[in-house]
Formats: sequence, structure tokens, C-alpha cells
Amino acid sequence: MILGPKLLLKLVKEKKLVEGLAERELKTPEGAGFDLRLGEVYKISGHAFLGITERETPKIELLAKFEGGKKTTIKIKPGDYYLVSTIEKVNTPLDITINFKPRTTTFRSGLFLRTGNVAPGYCGKLTFGLKNEGPVEVVMELGCRFVHAQFEWVDGGGNQYKGQWQGGRVTTSKREKQI
Repeated sequence: MILGPKLLLKLVKEKKLVEGLAERELKTPEGAGFDLRLGEVYKISGHAFLGITERETPKIELLAKFEGGKKTTIKIKPGDYYLVSTIEKVNTPLDITINFKPRTTTFRSGLFLRTGNVAPGYCGKLTFGLKNEGPVEVVMELGCRFVHAQFEWVDGGGNQYKGQWQGGRVTTSKREKQI
């Protein structure tokens, strides 16, 4: 069952379910969840390895970072692919998971968002893949809303996330053994 804004706001206040929400989300959230904002944009390069017991993700270069009160934009040309992180951080209890949908203005602009879900027990910022699959250049202002987070109960409770992405890191520094 998807949790509604009234319950979510209570969990934000009591359990710090989401930290750093925009004032708009704290006062008048839309739909059945929270809109999250663009915090960081990274270019990837090098190589990646996805093995059975080891993994190594590409190198990253920070291209832009949200700084409150300062207007910063990034141009995303057709075909460009970036990793993007949210301003907000989550603290997911063991009985909640989070799934994501792009905001309609995101895909109406030709941007496709590559998302996963947040496992119970994960804490940290959120990272997604963002690709311009449209025919036009898109300018995004850091701090803009680009993804909608929907929170769901895990019936019977979930298992604690124990992966290496805990805390919100964006890439590996070298090949590492999977937990």
C-alpha cells in the first residue's frame, strides 16, 4: 500500500523519514509521495565491471552541485547520460520501501530517468541515471523537482539493507567484493 502525504509528513517529523525536504513538500505535497530535487550532476568515464562477487563502477566527475541561494544550471544535450543525486536524504525503516517515478515534465522534456527502489534500512541521498533521449537540449536548474518518491509498507517487514551504497556514495573507488 502506498503511504499518503499526511502519514508521510508525520513520519518525516517523528522518524526523519526524509531530510532536507523543500518547504513546498512540507506544506503542500502533491500526489501520493514527495517530489525530490536535483542536488548533484556527475559525468561518468572509464570502465565498469559487474562480476559475480566483485564490482567496479565507472569513475565520476562532479559537474554541478546545488548551493542554496545560488542559481546553477546544467545543459543536457541529446544523448548525454549523467548520474544525478538528490538534495534530500532518506532514512528508511525496515517496514518501508521507496519507488520512483519521473515527474511528467521530466519525460515531456525528453529526459529519461533510470531508477531502482530503496531497500528497507537504507539511509542516505539517492542517485539515479538521467539520459536525454529527446531531440532537444534541456537546461536543468539545480534544485528543480525531477522525481516523485512513493513510499510503500513492506508487509511483514523487510531485511536490513547491507549493501555498499549505504550513506549515498555515488561510485566505487576500486574493484570491491560484494557484500
